[in-house]
Amino acid sequence: MNKKKSLRLEIQFLEKLLLRVPEDIEILQALAGLYTDIQWYKKGLKADQKLSQLLPTDSLVWYNLGCSYALTHQTDEAFEALTKAIDLGYEDYDWMKSDPDLRSLHDDPRFESVLSWLYSVFYEEDG
Repeated sequence: MNKKKSLRLEIQFLEKLLLRVPEDIEILQALAGLYTDIQWYKKGLKADQKLSQLLPTDSLVWYNLGCSYALTHQTDEAFEALTKAIDLGYEDYDWMKSDPDLRSLHDDPRFESVLSWLYSVFYEEDG
């Protein structure tokens, strides 16, 4: 069985489970990742939006939501979500800088501003 078919079967299984437990965080997180892997970005965005409602203070959830917005070319929303992720403690500067999901943001001047802010918040020493 090829990889894409295998991913689709896994998605179908998890979607059926989600019908029974619609707010199961682990199922939603798995689906969000699988949707992105198979390039079903709009479905991934919906899963990430739901996760941000269920886990409103989770910095990684907001980071992933920013990625989903970037993948669906919703630039303003992507920057809002990434900013919230940093506010909530997201601190992986190197990954944010190289994350292929954020490629659509690289030409926007706000991307360098967000990276600079992230670096200054978590990596520059005081004084």
